[in-house]
Amino acid sequence: MTQKIDFKIASSAEIETYLCARLEAVRLSQNMNQSELAKRASISLRTLTRLATGEGGVSFDTIIRVMLALNLHHHLENFIPDPTVRPIERVQFKGKQRQRARRKPTEAEPWTWADDGSTK
Repeated sequence: MTQKIDFKIASSAEIETYLCARLEAVRLSQNMNQSELAKRASISLRTLTRLATGEGGVSFDTIIRVMLALNLHHHLENFIPDPTVRPIERVQFKGKQRQRARRKPTEAEPWTWADDGSTK
């Protein structure tokens, strides 16, 4: 099994390699050969080999197909957290869901009198 990585500082390539290695470990733990998994996932054996060796360039669709073929569907819901609305936002938005993000206001320069006698 591969060592755990710190997802905050790891590059996207490192994360992809780590996740692909985890999927390969699950495949082996289920005693499934690559050709059987490729058939179940409806992907080519070459694509699965690229995933297993961590060559990179594996699509998100391929990862989902392999997860489903390995019966890991129950982990897909937790893959991205649910952006539940906080109670205070329900009051602010009057029960409506947020439709877009807004920029945070920037701090303006302190206000001064235009005729304070100083010249720039």
